[in-house]
Amino acid sequence: MDAKDFVHQTVTENAVVLFMKGTAQFPQCGFSGRAIQLLRSCGVTQVATVNVLEDESVRQAVKDYANWPTIPQLYVKGEFIGGADIMGEMHESGELAKLFQEAGIVS
Repeated sequence: MDAKDFVHQTVTENAVVLFMKGTAQFPQCGFSGRAIQLLRSCGVTQVATVNVLEDESVRQAVKDYANWPTIPQLYVKGEFIGGADIMGEMHESGELAKLFQEAGIVS
């Protein structure tokens, strides 16, 4: 399976996916750490994370897949939501929590 197929399979088979630098337990950049904090603050407990630092081809494929140049990238039910800045704005407005509620991720 090539990297683009891996990205597609990952976002379609998992309800919440975060492509990030590092892991949820040990983020390797501030933006990835912020994204994990925002997910936790919304009550998301089940999130598939992909450490793009482990595979350069996956890192590039995820950027190409969403046509979005930066990491982290959040997907919910196969839909690209955005990066840490967009997640932060959505959190402040209440949209992020609402998104997870409407998607049936949190109650």
